[in-house]
Amino acid sequence: MHKLNSNFFLTTDMLLKTHRLNQITMNIKTLLAAMLIPIIGFSQQDFATTVKTDSLKKSKVFQLGEVLVTTEKDGAVQNRISSATMESLNKTDVAQALNMLGGISTTVSGARNESMVSVRGFDLRQVPVFMDGIPVYVPYDGYVDLARFTTFDLAAIDVAKGFSSVLYGANSLGGAINLISRKPVDKFEIDGSLGMININGYRGALNAGSNFGKFFIQGGYSYLHRDSYIMSSNFVPTARENGKTRDNSYRTDQKVNVKIGYTPNQNHEYVIGYINQMGKKGVPVYCGTDSLNSLLAKPRYWQWPAWNKETVYFLSRTNFGDGKHAIKTKFYYDAFKNRLNSFDDSTYTTQSKPYAFSSFYNDYTLGGNIEYGTTILPKNELKIAVNYKQDIHRENNLNEKVRHYSDGTFIVGIEDIYHPIKQLAIMPGFSFSMRKNMKAENYNSSEDSVYNFQTAAVSYAYNGQLGIFYSPKDNHKLGLTYAHKTRFATIKDRYSYRMGTALPNPTLKPESSENVELSYTGRFFNKVTFQPAFFFSYLTDVMINVSNVQPGKAQMQNAGKAYFTGVEAQLNYDVYKKILQIGANYTYLYRHNISNPKLYFTDIPAHKVFAFIQYEPVEQVKIITSVEYNSARYSTSYGTQSRGFALVNLAVSSKIWKYIGLDAGVNNMLDKNYSLTEGYPEEGRNFYVTLRVFAHK
Repeated sequence: MHKLNSNFFLTTDMLLKTHRLNQITMNIKTLLAAMLIPIIGFSQQDFATTVKTDSLKKSKVFQLGEVLVTTEKDGAVQNRISSATMESLNKTDVAQALNMLGGISTTVSGARNESMVSVRGFDLRQVPVFMDGIPVYVPYDGYVDLARFTTFDLAAIDVAKGFSSVLYGANSLGGAINLISRKPVDKFEIDGSLGMININGYRGALNAGSNFGKFFIQGGYSYLHRDSYIMSSNFVPTARENGKTRDNSYRTDQKVNVKIGYTPNQNHEYVIGYINQMGKKGVPVYCGTDSLNSLLAKPRYWQWPAWNKETVYFLSRTNFGDGKHAIKTKFYYDAFKNRLNSFDDSTYTTQSKPYAFSSFYNDYTLGGNIEYGTTILPKNELKIAVNYKQDIHRENNLNEKVRHYSDGTFIVGIEDIYHPIKQLAIMPGFSFSMRKNMKAENYNSSEDSVYNFQTAAVSYAYNGQLGIFYSPKDNHKLGLTYAHKTRFATIKDRYSYRMGTALPNPTLKPESSENVELSYTGRFFNKVTFQPAFFFSYLTDVMINVSNVQPGKAQMQNAGKAYFTGVEAQLNYDVYKKILQIGANYTYLYRHNISNPKLYFTDIPAHKVFAFIQYEPVEQVKIITSVEYNSARYSTSYGTQSRGFALVNLAVSSKIWKYIGLDAGVNNMLDKNYSLTEGYPEEGRNFYVTLRVFAHK
């Protein structure tokens, strides 16, 4: 039940177990018939650029859920994707949306049908995912399937690369991703969508909110279903895939999101939130030609009947001392339950063979954060935060005893923004983190019994960073940042036997990276924005699978060294009065495995380009043509490749009445047969049509 993945950081199978939540009892078809389409606004929105916080006050971004590092009182250094952009281009899940940004590449765990991203070469274990600043990654292995996170109820997505706020907490080795929810700004707001994807998929969403000054409520429900995806007509049939519709590629995802806030005055805000995600999916069978891939001879027949998350949280803000002091709190409970079924064959009906099983996860994270901020020191914005979370992992196969694991992580961090002069911002940050394993149980299959692993020592890590940002004149900014970041070993890193091929290693130390970035942002003639950046990361104590520690047994050890380096460049040009705009971003990434140069890094192209042309002939119509190019990438450390590809997409948004809009588009217009992982072809030409309705007062 593991996936072979020859990435430098993960060379063996991932184990993901699931347990089914009770299904929502509402009649989906009846609800969808009443749905309307979500839109935050019909305004222009740049792709993936630095944003200004003053513009956020007029938007529906839930500001209490932000984790911002600012270089001046009105500017932020994160990359942001707005809901308007995601909606206009039909980016229905977070992985699709993030792929528009420079420095980010979509990666796919083909054998598990999981969508993930890489940020400048770092995977999701090293770039954790948050929801309104609350961690939502899986406790067992640190990953999360971003395809399960739909975008219909989001206001924005923020990405920090390399240099990220120490207030995020532990494990942000290569940055952080924060999904930010909505907050209503009017007394009555409602928007929704109902759409069709090809002829065998549909989407629907409903968001409603009210803001009465001292009190607000925001709620939403979304549903996304695909029977399967259609393959390119250029796909050559194989023994296990005849083309046309991809076998076992179905998905269903639904989400409920409710948030209630109370703001008695400008100095106080209290928010309670609840999120319930319920998903299920199939896993298409490997249909490649790599003779060294074990899945060629021994295919997997997997399905996830449940991939479910449930989150409850409380956030607060209290200002005092004439607004010079503030205390923010976050307390949360995030549960993850799922079930994985492995079947005998492609009928997906029987489980009699040795490799067939049903596996369950029942995990949760319980944590809190208290942050104090002050501007009492002249020219300084100082923040101090204390963070603690406990990760609980419980797993078992059907008819086996449950194994329990528990980790506690404590973090204290301090961050400052110092403005010696108006044009200069100096941003130091430091944090100390500690992780203690409180429980880890081993399993004896012959006796069906559990017993404790050896006690693991407490792990410590120190993180420090410094950013210097200088604006020689208006609309021009230079930045130089350095960050020493770390990542603790996951429960899987330390305790997994990897289906009998490895030995546990509870003594793993944190891996670390030195991240350096030189960046420039300039705006010329009030029309052209240019943002180049050079980055370099040097990684040490990287956790890799060392072979033959004992005969035929590997072990995860801190034996890896590597460096990543590259260039990002983004250009946006307002050609004519916002009627015609063009933009593009380019990423070059080179990764060198110092420890073992003969092993290739996998899943990420060396070159990636995303470009668009946006034409708005009248206020009611917006036409966007986008092109994406990815160079070839390695799928295995021994050299199997997925070829490079270029995709052309077309999207049209129209406002056909005061409260009604219509979106339509075609993705992969040229019907390219391509893959992100060898043996797992992606979707061919596909279309969508979405009706949107929105109203506010």
